[in-house]
Amino acid sequence: ARDAASPWLIHRLAEQPVSLIGRPDLVGKDRSLAQLLRSEPLVLPVPETALRADFDTMAARMGIVPLIAAEADDMAMLRLLAREGAGIAVIPPIVVRDELDAGTLVEAARLAGISETFYAVTQHRRFPNPLLADVLSLCEGTP
Repeated sequence: ARDAASPWLIHRLAEQPVSLIGRPDLVGKDRSLAQLLRSEPLVLPVPETALRADFDTMAARMGIVPLIAAEADDMAMLRLLAREGAGIAVIPPIVVRDELDAGTLVEAARLAGISETFYAVTQHRRFPNPLLADVLSLCEGTP
């Protein structure tokens, strides 16, 4: 949120679904979301994030208290922890696309109703950068 005195402009770039993703040996086969959440250690975003708030709400609605193996405040660390087998990560599949393609990680379950939104934060400029304008127009779907 911003106020009237804020110089920042917030540009929504993309929204990505979020899943439980982990190494095949942790995920197993044919296990439900509830089974995974009850039995496997999880790698989660830190509590101060919107993604974590959404996950905590989902777990509470399901009556599940997850086993938290680790918390991280950036996607790169969540990715690394999932690759190393610290637990099953709550992360957008796009962040670990290479590992999913290689079979190093697998998508155990899509978390319905939970998504991660990516933003660009800029300031109003008297002489805007034309390259940035091109990128933002592509992301926002405007010509």
